[in-house]
Amino acid sequence: MELKQAPKSEPYLYLQIAARIEKQIMNEVLKAGDKLPSVRMLCRELGHNMSTVTQAYYELESRSLIETRPRSGYYVCVPPKKRLAVPETSNPSGGSARSQEDLITRVHNDSINPKITLFSLGVPHKSLLPVAKLNKGMIQAMRTLDGSGTAYDQVQGNDKLRKEVAKWSLSWGGDLADTDIVTTAGCMNAVAYCLLALTKPGDTIAIESPAYFGILQLTQTMGLNVLELPTNATTGIELEALKKALTINKIKVCLLISNFNNPCGSSMPTEHKKEVVKLLEHFNVPLIEDDLYGDLYFGANRPTTCKTYDESGLVLYCNSVSKTLAPGYRVGWVAPGKFKDQVMRLKLTHAISSTTITSEVVADFLKNGRYENHLRKIRQILYNNSMKYSSAIANYFPENTRVTRPEGGYFLWIELDKNINTQDLYERAIKHNVSIAPGRMFSLKQQFDNCLRLSYGLQWSDEVEKKIKLLGMLINKW
Repeated sequence: MELKQAPKSEPYLYLQIAARIEKQIMNEVLKAGDKLPSVRMLCRELGHNMSTVTQAYYELESRSLIETRPRSGYYVCVPPKKRLAVPETSNPSGGSARSQEDLITRVHNDSINPKITLFSLGVPHKSLLPVAKLNKGMIQAMRTLDGSGTAYDQVQGNDKLRKEVAKWSLSWGGDLADTDIVTTAGCMNAVAYCLLALTKPGDTIAIESPAYFGILQLTQTMGLNVLELPTNATTGIELEALKKALTINKIKVCLLISNFNNPCGSSMPTEHKKEVVKLLEHFNVPLIEDDLYGDLYFGANRPTTCKTYDESGLVLYCNSVSKTLAPGYRVGWVAPGKFKDQVMRLKLTHAISSTTITSEVVADFLKNGRYENHLRKIRQILYNNSMKYSSAIANYFPENTRVTRPEGGYFLWIELDKNINTQDLYERAIKHNVSIAPGRMFSLKQQFDNCLRLSYGLQWSDEVEKKIKLLGMLINKW
């Protein structure tokens, strides 16, 4: 960024600096997600003191043009004139459940074709993962484990992993011991054990709407009734709707993604989490909490969880490294609270033990601090991606488009004009080797046909921008 030095005699130097940076933002010389020079560096470039430059940055922050990230610096936001509205709170309709199995299978199968740009895939691109370090960890694990990792592990799971996960829980205000934790083959496996432990066919579970399609598929295979509840695109499940549902329905279990929900990216505020735990304790309804995206926060601190406020053991906390470190390792865990024995028996029946060697590798990553170092990098990349993707959508999609503003995770939830069917959009886009996740995948009801989920797990590039522009062109031709 080049800024000509202003004469020192002119008044309000900080406003002049702010105005010139603002002009570069509006002209897209500086784009959403770009990092600005540090205060110290800009002082050297312009010859002004730190208070003047700091005040200029504060002025730009007050106009929502830039934002500060603790221990990282200042970054460009999406300019307000291009910022789109946020989707409205969902209002799940009545009617019978319906399956979207064929559509989900098609979208999943897109990942096989390397020519397809996968905006539909909610995982980090392989370029974002520390593959070389993981490989070294794998070699070390083979050297140290009994039988080089070929032996069965104990049913509860790798000792070292459970101890490190317990330590890691301090980051979200947890108070877990290694004995509280059972390892699993990823987060969905943990959720499945919890549902099997708590429900039987015909029971009703309450979830957010829209909801991750994998959860919907799982509940259908188990013969469960699903009650989809109104959900705010920013703050998550509506508390009054949940309270009403608990009062008038016989709900066996509640299942929520509390932080950076899939697909909306919504995150429940701390007070909402506390209130949800109180409500469920009052009605004696267990909560299965999926915190798969909690470590991928963009702010200064890791958000808490519902488990943080659990005093009765009714919260079954599920997590894994599938979205942060190694999707194919299938390393996850659950802290099942008072239902630990049931979950342990199910794991013994269904799996006998977890994968020995990958559990050891992940445990060492946690123990040696490599996991936290990796997270700092991937959070920065995902944050920048989210800003650049949002800016591109604002530039290329119709003005009445609505899009979420996640504070972590992988997803943008986009709401288009009512006359646009995103399953049809998928069919048109796939002909250009672009895959999206149509909104109808995320509900068992007749809703979200004009919505889609877009993942920003792909690193930003000119090619990615071209593909988003292509989507915008297809929509604008409707």
